[in-house]
Amino acid sequence: MRPTLRLRLTLLNGVLLVGAGAILVTLAWLLVRDALRPTDELRPGTTVLLADGRSLDAAVWQRQLVDAASDELLVKGLLALLAISVVGVAGAYWVAGRTLRPLHQVTATARRLGETTLDQRIGWSGPDDEVAELARTFDAMLDRITAAFEAQKRFVANASHELRTPLAVMRTEIDVTLSDDEADAAEYRRMATVVRDASERANGLVDALLVLARSEAQTGRRLARRTECDLATGTANALSAMSREVERIGLRVQSSLRPAPVTGDPGLLDRLAGNLIENAVRYNHLHGRLWVRTGTDGRSSWLVVRNTGFEVDQADVPGLFEPFRRGGRERTGARGSGLGLSIVRAVCDAHGGTVQVTAQKGGGLEVTVTLPSADQTPG
Repeated sequence: MRPTLRLRLTLLNGVLLVGAGAILVTLAWLLVRDALRPTDELRPGTTVLLADGRSLDAAVWQRQLVDAASDELLVKGLLALLAISVVGVAGAYWVAGRTLRPLHQVTATARRLGETTLDQRIGWSGPDDEVAELARTFDAMLDRITAAFEAQKRFVANASHELRTPLAVMRTEIDVTLSDDEADAAEYRRMATVVRDASERANGLVDALLVLARSEAQTGRRLARRTECDLATGTANALSAMSREVERIGLRVQSSLRPAPVTGDPGLLDRLAGNLIENAVRYNHLHGRLWVRTGTDGRSSWLVVRNTGFEVDQADVPGLFEPFRRGGRERTGARGSGLGLSIVRAVCDAHGGTVQVTAQKGGGLEVTVTLPSADQTPG
């Protein structure tokens, strides 16, 4: 037989019951042998007259009486112990089965779970005991798994849509141009420009997906690369890379880039700063403003990026970290890959840091990234 928990509990209860019964029978047997000594206070040689007319020495009569009582007690006690043991083991097996029935329900629910049955829950309605706690924990775990599974399906659908859009644009442009018998060099040049822009968009999305996967793979683990770098340097490079776009829309930039030493992967940290600056510029408005500052207090280093722009409800802020979402809305087909803040959060998690986003009155956001300083996390 398989050593199930029910069988082990039954055997344990049976051993305890038989052991306790054997101890009681032994104690009763000893007490009877010690208690049945009525002739101990009589003089030696005293005889007793039995009911059948025989006379026996008192000591011999006492010994016969004790032996008979002991034998009868031992036989009846062992029979009672056997009966109690059988009933007790059977009862323990039944009680263990009743007690473990909720666990079988948990197991059956887990076996039924699949892609189409993640909505099932145990819904334990029994007493508030350890089994109820286990059932609640299992239901909570199912809630988290369901949320993660739905997020994964949404991510795959959005990523497929984002990749399909530039591919469809390229194919349409190529088919239309090739079907035009009167297309000249200028038309082919225009088609090549559209195809190049679409391929750059697809390439950017693939790069962003790879960075996101690389960051999430290192979350909670030791980083593959750990070197000392400065958030201020990466932020300055990001501002320089976006200078043309800043000039085009007339942004006023106010920066205070003080040293912010951290230890980690330089490539991921540069991407973190670049994504924050790109988002602050991309979702700003004409002649808006951009504030950037970095610093450290010896224990942690930070990067704060604040910008003007469209209004965002604070309730929609958590949705900003979802891939392909903006302001709590799906952003497939919109400008950019839609993975900026998702990558920022993944990089922060991989480096043991935090990121906070606050919606500003009048529009815009303030994003604060806090990472352990280089002194706290040596390479």
